[in-house]
Amino acid sequence: MNIAGFVKTSFVDYPGKIASVVFTQGCNLRCGYCHNVSLIDSNHSSNGILPEEVFEWLSKRKGMIDAVVVSGGEPTLQKNLHVFIEELKAMNLLVKLDTNGTNPDIIRTLIEYELLDFIAMDLKAPLSKYEIITGTSQLELAAIQESVEVIKNCGLGYEFRTTLCPELETEDIPCIILDFEIAANYVVQNCRSTNLKKVFRNKQDLHRLNQWSKEKRFSSIRGFEAIKQ
Repeated sequence: MNIAGFVKTSFVDYPGKIASVVFTQGCNLRCGYCHNVSLIDSNHSSNGILPEEVFEWLSKRKGMIDAVVVSGGEPTLQKNLHVFIEELKAMNLLVKLDTNGTNPDIIRTLIEYELLDFIAMDLKAPLSKYEIITGTSQLELAAIQESVEVIKNCGLGYEFRTTLCPELETEDIPCIILDFEIAANYVVQNCRSTNLKKVFRNKQDLHRLNQWSKEKRFSSIRGFEAIKQ
């Protein structure tokens, strides 16, 4: 388990819970808007953290931390991910997985072994733009679609989310909803530039997002701020 970062306390990464966040090293996508660029290269390990360090810290905070979020990078690329999560579950912690959905078999196995309590999957774009947005050629779109179906029918808490990066138009959002047949728990979130400043959309775009959010009760928006006249 190649761990590149560890946020000890978070109030926003697991809905309604106090959580710690583990960031795994390595990702199989190359999204241009990624603000965790240092986590993309699977061989990069300058800030490597041993799993034992995470377990030791958590064991000293029993009753204070409710959950652990396993994020990345892309966690499903880790060969011993299930072993790491098994240890977390043995500590009676809730576990949330953040994933890009490229490995549906891994997601299915983790669910079948009751190792997850919540899943958040990024829907990067409409199917027609997926390779462009992810910077990845010959991407198995069928695997992405399979992961969506696995998650929708898993019986666990889940969330699908799209980052409205500059390469996406607001009109792409309803296309994503239709392409993946999303009927619940969908979030559109704002994009941050490489200097971590908010990327603002014009008022017309924000109005469209607000209207879609109101009309389709299964969707919501996150991280957008009104633009002054």
